[in-house]
Amino acid sequence: MTVTRSEYPESIDDRLPTEETDRTIASDKVEGTPVYDSDGERIGKIQSVMIDKYTGKVVYAVMSFGGFIGLGERYHPLPWAVLRYDEKLEGYIVGIKKEALESGPSFARDEPPVFDRAYGMGVYSYYGIVP
Repeated sequence: MTVTRSEYPESIDDRLPTEETDRTIASDKVEGTPVYDSDGERIGKIQSVMIDKYTGKVVYAVMSFGGFIGLGERYHPLPWAVLRYDEKLEGYIVGIKKEALESGPSFARDEPPVFDRAYGMGVYSYYGIVP
């Protein structure tokens, strides 16, 4: 089957939801969303979402965590499977103890890792998630 340009809307922005539906949410709306621990204490926020270029699946949510007014803040890649959205809190709950997050894989703003397969396997392994 061949798809021609005439089969696409003039402006795709006019046809697609840009914020969210009952099952989807735009990445820019996820970024900045608070993250809470299982006791409901706010511990960080989603800094970015890492998406596999080939499968289109979310691989990580990078959570900013720790520090004070940006000083000493670290970024923690979390497998998407460890997050659960809570409508009441309007944020994500991570079912991992704060101490485990603090000692888990992380990086500073000026030292981002290479998000390659080996790094990803280490992150998933740390949290006990099968990729």
